[in-house]
Amino acid sequence: MTVPDFAARPQLSDDVARFVRKRIYEGSYAAGNFIRLDQLAAKLGISVTPVREALFALRAEGLVAQQPRRGFVVLPVTKRDLADLANVQAHVGGELAARAAINISDAQLRDLTKIQAQLEDAYAAADDEQAVRLNHEFHRAINIAADSPKLSHLMSQITGYAPESVFPGIEHWPAQAVKDHRRIVSALKKRDANLARAAMADHLAASSIPLIDHLIAHGVIAKAAP
Repeated sequence: MTVPDFAARPQLSDDVARFVRKRIYEGSYAAGNFIRLDQLAAKLGISVTPVREALFALRAEGLVAQQPRRGFVVLPVTKRDLADLANVQAHVGGELAARAAINISDAQLRDLTKIQAQLEDAYAAADDEQAVRLNHEFHRAINIAADSPKLSHLMSQITGYAPESVFPGIEHWPAQAVKDHRRIVSALKKRDANLARAAMADHLAASSIPLIDHLIAHGVIAKAAP
């Protein structure tokens, strides 16, 4: 497993949280396993402090629990939690897309179209890391165009809980995402708030089904999990 160069980064706790979150959703850190501060810090080549901060953040997300003298234990990922997350994303993201349809400028639309073209190229090249980055940029551009800073900030917090890095590897999802994104862009170009809201909400809500199936297939979610 390749470990990023965490020591070269000025802000570490968010990066460490992302690192651990990804491995939980990949199944590398299975439910019931312990993550020890000193061991993880040594592995990443950093001090214990940002690792502790990251694990406290993941505890708040319900991904790990702290046990005295034993460290942090990975909690089970459930279908219900992922469905709830997708539904909240769909509601908030749909509203942001609707506002973006009203406020988005021609320049912002051109930038968004460019990002989408690059994202499609990344999917075609199976460049997962680039696809994750560009997908994030696509949604962020829409949220910025909505001109609703508080709601956009809330959406960024919600999105932080989502296993974005998993999606490019889910069978058929890249093709579905391309189709959904094109529908969203079309609605934004029409400046149709209702169409944009529906397109974004459908896209985000639908993501939970293939994600859950993928995580069950990879043993991250037990088949009998609620």
